[in-house]
Amino acid sequence: MNNTIAFKTLLFKEVRRFMRIWPQTLLPPAITTALYFLIFGKLIGDRIGVINGASYMDYIVPGVILMSVISHSYSNVVSSFYSTKFQHHIEELLVAPVPNWIILLGYIGGGVIRGVVVGLVVTAISMLFATLTFQHLGIAIAVLLLTATLFSLAGFINAVFADSFDDISIIPNFILTPLSYLGGVFYSVAMLPGIWQTLSMGNPILYLINAFRFGLIGVTDVDIRIAFAMTIGFIIVLTLFSLYCLHKGIGIKN
Repeated sequence: MNNTIAFKTLLFKEVRRFMRIWPQTLLPPAITTALYFLIFGKLIGDRIGVINGASYMDYIVPGVILMSVISHSYSNVVSSFYSTKFQHHIEELLVAPVPNWIILLGYIGGGVIRGVVVGLVVTAISMLFATLTFQHLGIAIAVLLLTATLFSLAGFINAVFADSFDDISIIPNFILTPLSYLGGVFYSVAMLPGIWQTLSMGNPILYLINAFRFGLIGVTDVDIRIAFAMTIGFIIVLTLFSLYCLHKGIGIKN
């Protein structure tokens, strides 16, 4: 019972945190999405034509949605947990009779909810520009939730090791953003030369975007089974590592 109350309290705090400042957390992705669709979809898309049987606008929608989910689920957890460390609220959690897995679940839950909410906002905006057929809705929902969970965990680990506010922006700016843009959001891997196709297959975000695209419009460049296996594997590893960091107090007790 106490664990349930602790989890609900942490989750409510995390959700209230980003909903209270919705003009900063929910409005920007809506505006950015509209600009993506106007520039890439309308102005450039008509010249590109059809990719793998889908119009260019329909083709880029899944990638744009998932890119927003990745960015916001990650940023929610990394900023929130680092702020807890910086303001020394973490001590209250450490001395409270709350298991580490509840602490982790509370922060990850907040990141997942923000990622899903942003995903829904971006989806609503995209439906003004494109036609989503939701070919495999179950797969799309599963990929959305798994992606938000994975990058919430990654944000948590970044916050654990961060020593300054600059440290929480390095990975999003220099790793996540490039990998997202190179993950097939605006193009098909089949359009690349041979060597670049091979290199692209080493980008994990490519598998997530293609799995989500398969769920929405039934088009993919990769094996969906590999995408799910890889994502679940990463989630398990990052969860265990996060719990280890909390248990040892890495980046927290020093």
